[in-house]
Amino acid sequence: MNIDTNNFCLPVSYQKEDLDTHFKVFHELMSNKVFEILLVASPYDAYILEEDGSLASKITNEYRGLNLSRPPRITQAATAAQAMEMLTEKEFHLVLAMPHLDDMDVFDLGRRIKRSHCDLPVVLLAHSIKGVHPPPEGKDFTGIDQVFIWSGDSDLLLAIVKSMEDRLNAATDTQKAMVRVLLLVEDSPLYISYFLPLIYKEVVHQTQEVLEESLNQEHRLLKMRARPKILVAQDYEQAIALFRQYRAYLFGVISDTRYPKDCKDTADAGYTFLSEVRRAIPDLPLLLISNEPKNKDLARRVPADFIDKNSDNLLEEIHQFFLSKLGFGDFVFRQPDGSEICRAANLKALEEILPSVPDESLLYHATRNRFSNWIMARSETALASHLRNAKAADFSGADEIRRFITSHIHALRKCRQKGVVMHFNSKDYDPEISDFVKIGEGSMGGKARGLAFVTNLLQKSAHLLERYPDVTIQVPKTLVITTQGFDAFISHNELELSTMAEKSDEQIADLFVNSEMPPWLVEQLHKYLESVHQPLSIRSSGLLEDVHNHPFTGLYKTYMVPNSHPDFAIRYNQLITAVKLVYASTWFKGPQKFISGTAYRIRRDQMAVIIQQLVGERHGAFFYPDISGIAQSHNFYPVAPSKAEDGVASIVLGFGRGIPEGEPSFRFSPAHPQVLPQFSKTEDILANAQNQFWALGMESIPDGLYFKRGINVEKRYMDDAENEAPIQRLASTYVADENRIRDTVHIPGRRVVTFAPVLKYDSFPLPDLLKDLLKMARDGMGCAVELEFSINLTGKSDNKGTFNFLQMRPMAAGEGEHDVTVTPEDADHALCYTTKFLGHGRTQTIADIIFVRPDTFHPKDTVAIAHSISSVNRTLRRQNRPYLLMGPGRWGSFDRWLGIPVKWQDIDAVGTIVEIRNKSLTADPSNGSHFFQNITGQGIFYLTVTEGNGDRIEWDVLTALPQTFSDKYIVHTRLQQPLIVKCDGRKSRAAILLEEIATQ
Repeated sequence: MNIDTNNFCLPVSYQKEDLDTHFKVFHELMSNKVFEILLVASPYDAYILEEDGSLASKITNEYRGLNLSRPPRITQAATAAQAMEMLTEKEFHLVLAMPHLDDMDVFDLGRRIKRSHCDLPVVLLAHSIKGVHPPPEGKDFTGIDQVFIWSGDSDLLLAIVKSMEDRLNAATDTQKAMVRVLLLVEDSPLYISYFLPLIYKEVVHQTQEVLEESLNQEHRLLKMRARPKILVAQDYEQAIALFRQYRAYLFGVISDTRYPKDCKDTADAGYTFLSEVRRAIPDLPLLLISNEPKNKDLARRVPADFIDKNSDNLLEEIHQFFLSKLGFGDFVFRQPDGSEICRAANLKALEEILPSVPDESLLYHATRNRFSNWIMARSETALASHLRNAKAADFSGADEIRRFITSHIHALRKCRQKGVVMHFNSKDYDPEISDFVKIGEGSMGGKARGLAFVTNLLQKSAHLLERYPDVTIQVPKTLVITTQGFDAFISHNELELSTMAEKSDEQIADLFVNSEMPPWLVEQLHKYLESVHQPLSIRSSGLLEDVHNHPFTGLYKTYMVPNSHPDFAIRYNQLITAVKLVYASTWFKGPQKFISGTAYRIRRDQMAVIIQQLVGERHGAFFYPDISGIAQSHNFYPVAPSKAEDGVASIVLGFGRGIPEGEPSFRFSPAHPQVLPQFSKTEDILANAQNQFWALGMESIPDGLYFKRGINVEKRYMDDAENEAPIQRLASTYVADENRIRDTVHIPGRRVVTFAPVLKYDSFPLPDLLKDLLKMARDGMGCAVELEFSINLTGKSDNKGTFNFLQMRPMAAGEGEHDVTVTPEDADHALCYTTKFLGHGRTQTIADIIFVRPDTFHPKDTVAIAHSISSVNRTLRRQNRPYLLMGPGRWGSFDRWLGIPVKWQDIDAVGTIVEIRNKSLTADPSNGSHFFQNITGQGIFYLTVTEGNGDRIEWDVLTALPQTFSDKYIVHTRLQQPLIVKCDGRKSRAAILLEEIATQ
C-alpha cells in the first residue's frame, strides 16, 4: 500500500507489551507533580529562565528521564495584581516570584498568596543576596517558602521544580519503592542556588549509568521515576528531622559547616550533625563543605570528605565526590535478539541514524511503538501522537516506515527552530536561513541571551513590521559557542585558574593561544567557516555578563577578523585565535577582581563566545557600516525639551568602538532629534563633529593579523573616504565663504558628518524607530535598557536599510528607590550638589574622600594622578573602606587629555564618583557606558558637576577637612562620621552632605 509520508494520520489501536510486576510500582511514583507554574516576573526575567526556546524542550533535553513525560507548563503574570487574579481562575502547583514588580513588594505578594492558598509553595528568585540573606531585621518572610538567587544559570529553574516535587513525593516514594535520598544542608540561598542544579545533574547522570542495562528504553524511562530524591534543610533542626525520617533511605549527606542551630548561627553545626549521622550509619558517604579551610580538620574528625567553597575547582571536586563516593538515555537501536546496534541522544541524532539502521531493527522498534514512546518522553506530543496512529502493517515495508518517521522528525525540527536558537548542524547548516545557532549544550552567556531575547521580542512585535515596512529590523547572523566549549577547552588543556595569579594578562593570552582547541569544537568551527565568507566579530558572552545588578560590560575582549584571506587555513587560524583570546580574557586581572567584589565570587565565570557576521559593506580596501550607535532608554543628562524618560542615542559613522571611550559622536534625543545644544553654532559643529572613523582593513592581511592592537581595525580620516557611499549619504558640506553648513555633498567644500539626511530629512526613520525599539526593550526587560546597534543604508525608497541589534543590556539603578528625596535644605548645605548624575538612591557608608587638587591640576599630569589614586585605593581596599572620588573630566578615559585614565582595578574600592567639568577640563559627560556601566552595576553613584552652571562644590569646606595623605596631585581626607549621598533620579537632584549639617 502507498502511504503519504508527509500527511499520513491513521487511527490505530496499539497493544503495549505487558510489564512485569516489578515495574508496575514505578507507575505509582511521583504522584505529586508540578504541572502548572505561575511565574510572576517581567517579560525579560521570564524569558531568561527559558533562555533559548520552549521550557518543555529544555527540560527534556537537559534532564532526560527525570520523569518528564509531562513537563511543567509556565503561565506568566507581569504584575502582582495579575497574579492574584490568575490564582482565582486556575489551579497552580508552584509560584515563582521575581523582585522586579512595579505594583507590590514581593514579600507582601507572598503573604497575600498564603492567606488564600496556604499550601501553595511560593519561591522567591532574587537577583542577589542583598535584602534576603541574612533576613533583614523587620522584613517578614512568612509568605516565602524558599529563596533562590538567579545568576544566569538556566538549570536552576529545573532544579527548583524538581526540588519542590521531591519534597511532595519523598515520603510516599521511599516507602513504595525504597527510593534513595540525598540530603543537602545549607542555609545560604546563594550556595543552595549553586549546588542544587549541580547535584541534580550528577544524580541523574549516575542513575542513568546504573540503568544502562535495563531491558529496553521503556523500562529505562519507567525506572527513572525512581531517581534519588534531593531534600534540602536550612538549619540543624530541619536536618535532624529529615535524617530521622529518611535514615533507612539515605545514600549520602552534603552539609555546610556553619548554619543555625537552636536559632543561633553556629560555627560547627555541620560537624555536630555529620558526627551524629556517622555514629548512626558508619559507612554513609558524607561531605562537609565550608568557606573556611580550617574546617577540614573538623571533617577529618567526623570522618567525612571536605570541599572548600572558595576552591577554583569546586565543580570538579563535587563531581569527583559523586564519582568516587556515591558511585553510580538515549534511544537504543537493537536487533530482535536484544543486541545493541547504535543509540541516539536526541531527535537530530535519531534522524541522522535512521537511514542506516537495519530493516529488522527498525521493524522491531516500530512494531512495539518505541519511536512514539521515546518522542513522547521529550514532550513532542503532536509528533508522538501522529506516529502512534500509524501501524506498521499499513506500510509497504521498512523503507517506507523509515521515510515516514524521518520526514516527520525533520518537519518537527524545522518547525521547532522558528523563532528560537538552533543547534548548529554541520551537515545542513545554511547561513542564509540560519539566523541564530549555537554550538554546545551549555549556557549561551548573558550577552548572547540578551540577543536571543531580542529575536523573541521582534517575533512578537508585528506592529513594528507594519509601521516600518521599508526597514529590516534584525539581529545579525549569529553563532554562539556555549560555555560547554570553554569548559572543554580548559579541561582539554588542563588549565587551572589558581595557577594564573602570578601571570600577566599578556602571559595568560599567550598561554591560551598556544593551547589546543577540543577536537569536537575544531570540527564544528571548521564546518561553520566553510559556509561563511562575511567579516566576523568574535565577542565575549560571559555567564554573568549583562545580568541585573551586575552587568559585566566592557571587562572582556572583542575581536574582528576580515575572513577574506585566500588561504582557508589562515582564515580558520585567525578565527580560532580570536576565540582563544576571548577565552583568555575571562581570566584576566580586571574580570577576576570585579568578580571578587560581587556576590558571584563563589563561582568561576564561564565564557560563551559570540561569532557574529559583521554589519557593513566593503568600500575599497575597508569594511564598515554606515551608522553605529548606543541608545539608552533613560537620559541622565536631558536638555529641554527632552525628558529623562525620552532616552538618548549617540551615533557615529563606521564602527562604534570609540563611543564608550568618549570619542566624538553625535548625541541626540530620539524624541527631539533636532535639539542639539552641542551643535548650536557652526563653530561648535566643526569642533565637535566626527573627523575620523573606525573601519576594518580587508587587504594586506598578515597570517596572524594584529591581535594585540585590535586586529585590522583602524582609524580613517573622513577626508580619505569622502567619495565612499556612507559619507555621501550622511555628510553635509561646510562652505567657508559663507561660514555655514549646507545639507548636501554636491557642492565644493569640507565634508562634515551631521547625519542630516537621517535626522532632518528622514532618509532612514532612525529617531522614531529608536523610540519604538527602546520602548519595546524597556517593557520587555522591566527596567531601563541600553542598546548597541549598527545600520546599513541602501538609499532605496522601497527598502531604506537594515537596523541591526548588536546588544541589549539592563541599565543598573541604585537601591532605595522609593525613599530618597533631596530637599532644598540639602541643596543649600551640600558639600557637592548637581542635577546631572547616574543612579538613584541613598547611601551613608563613605567616610573617606580622595579628590584631585584643583590648585595644581594640569591635563598633562593625568597619568601621574591615576597612579597616585591607585596607590591610595589599594590601601582603602585592604581596609574595606569605600570612598568618594572627585576629579576633573572622564574617569576611565583612554584619552588622557579628556580625564583621569584610571582602570577599574585602580578604583575598585570606590563608593561614589564625582566628575567635574570646569575651565581646566570641559570634556563631554561620559554617560556611564561600558566602564561606568560596571560601576553602576555595584550601586555606585556617578555625579557630573559642571561648575558655574548651577552645580557646585564647596571647595573651601573640602580643602579645610583634615588630610590623611596628600601629594602634588591628590588629597585623601578621612571623616569621623560618614557622608550622606542622596540621588533623586525622579527630580534630577543629587547632594553629598556632611552628617553634622545634613537636614533630615
